[in-house]
Amino acid sequence: MFLFKKVLGGLLMPLPLTLIVVATCLLFVSKTNIKSYIVLWLTLIGLWFISTPFFANKLMASAESQIRTFDVSKHRKIDKIVVLGCGVHLNTQQIANAQLTGCSSARLTEGLRLAHHYKNAELIVSGHNSARLMKQTAIALGISNNRVRANSTAMDTKDEAKLLAPHLVDRQVALVTSASHMARAKNLFWAQGVDTVAAPTLFYNLHNEPSYKQFIPQAAVLQAVTTHHHEMLGTLWIKLRRTINPEAL
Repeated sequence: MFLFKKVLGGLLMPLPLTLIVVATCLLFVSKTNIKSYIVLWLTLIGLWFISTPFFANKLMASAESQIRTFDVSKHRKIDKIVVLGCGVHLNTQQIANAQLTGCSSARLTEGLRLAHHYKNAELIVSGHNSARLMKQTAIALGISNNRVRANSTAMDTKDEAKLLAPHLVDRQVALVTSASHMARAKNLFWAQGVDTVAAPTLFYNLHNEPSYKQFIPQAAVLQAVTTHHHEMLGTLWIKLRRTINPEAL
């Protein structure tokens, strides 16, 4: 009964329920244009499949397995802790931390963990809209104002690397961002002459999903796949720009 309840509950979530309704409707659609009918079915099945933990784990496991969380015992000194922004839900009626997205909160939490361990390290929070809110949150959670630098003008990771490079060259830098974003971020900072130590967070760990959930689509899994796809496109864009102009990024 427990397994039946969990599977049924999973299928009644908005994403799988919508796909089931669409599939049911397709059964009654006229098949006069067989090619379009087949394409619709393939699209529907494809969307179902890429939204499952099984597919997402196959897609992301190899990339995540190559990244380890930051081990403070292996790094005696860190001068700068750079936390890259990841979006906000702006609402002046809310306190700063309530306006951070889950992604921004996860990154800031890792940055604060390191800041509390490396007492003399400067905490640099970055992002066009998120830097100010992350700084306010860091101060509210015990980091002194004079330890926190906010980089609010950067629009993307490329800008963050360029704008922060003068403060980071020849320093021991811990770079905090999502695990899926880490390779691209380190690459862009390296291009600016900044060698960083990876401090990844927000691992998806989808291989730990129970077996009865492996083939049920989930909105959170689709978001994870979308994030991974975004990073693939970002990496291809960097390669394209550097092919045209090696000094571009």
